[in-house]
Amino acid sequence: MNEREVAEMQQRIDRGILLAQERLVERSRLFHTTLVVARGGQVVELMPEEL
Repeated sequence: MNEREVAEMQQRIDRGILLAQERLVERSRLFHTTLVVARGGQVVELMPEEL
């Protein structure tokens, strides 16, 4: 793979990760569940509205 192809693949991966995060938050809202995230070096449990 050349540099351009690697950059394009990285962009697709980044977009996929963002889409997965958005879907996870939406699913959490739909089912009224919490999310476990790392914030400030600590693992915390949050409601999706707190993000």
